[in-house]
Amino acid sequence: MPQWTIDSPGRLTFEEVAALNVRVVAGRLAVLASDGPPTLEVTEVDGSPLVVTHDDDGRLTVAYKDLTWDGILGWLRSGPRRTTLTLTVPKTCPVQAGVVSASAVVAGVEGITGVKSVSGEIVLDGVSGEVQAETVSGSVESRGLAGDLSFSSVSGDLTVAAGRPRRLRANTVSGRVTADLELAPTGHVTLHSMSGAIVVRLPHDVDTDVSIRSTSGRIESAFPELYATSAPGARSLSGRLGGGMASLSATTVSGAVTLLSGHPARREEERA
Repeated sequence: MPQWTIDSPGRLTFEEVAALNVRVVAGRLAVLASDGPPTLEVTEVDGSPLVVTHDDDGRLTVAYKDLTWDGILGWLRSGPRRTTLTLTVPKTCPVQAGVVSASAVVAGVEGITGVKSVSGEIVLDGVSGEVQAETVSGSVESRGLAGDLSFSSVSGDLTVAAGRPRRLRANTVSGRVTADLELAPTGHVTLHSMSGAIVVRLPHDVDTDVSIRSTSGRIESAFPELYATSAPGARSLSGRLGGGMASLSATTVSGAVTLLSGHPARREEERA
């Protein structure tokens, strides 16, 4: 099994990468889908060296020896560990990308994607397939989401721009959830927050069932078709927009929920 120790800037090219697992502490990470040969380009290494392994099954691992996938969210060790690296992989390649405080971009991949962060910001750009994102306080921004996204965090924010998810699930304690969505008939969105605000914008001609509940948080809606109720310890907003079929559910304890109305949904030929 080939193995390299990376302690200075450099570039590696691989014949085949069937799966990627990359774990870094601080700095910047980019994982990009490409039709060309898989590559690793390192432009900065400060502190401990990175270890790169490429096994016989095509699995590529880029990480520090003592930073495991399961140990990312509990990383407490001190010392400089800063790196800047870019990886290109096939668009169907499964990806696991973990950072402690580094910023990370994952773009164009269509397979199964897992991302973890303690405090670093993660951007998912044009990522489809099945995505699982987990952070402590780091934010996650998704652009052009198509597929499934599951997000969980303590205080990190989730922002979804121009999303058309099959499934979107978000669970946060105090983080804010902001989502600009189009919903296909099979789209299902479930959002939960303890104290963080939830803001969702939907096309004004959307077809979806809506269920919003909060214990003490404010609920506001730009859709007069929905029915609001309020009682001590329970506030809700529910109903059907258009012909229904898709579903949107949001619950909070004390966080405010705002449902906004946007432009009409794009036709299929406009998305092509």
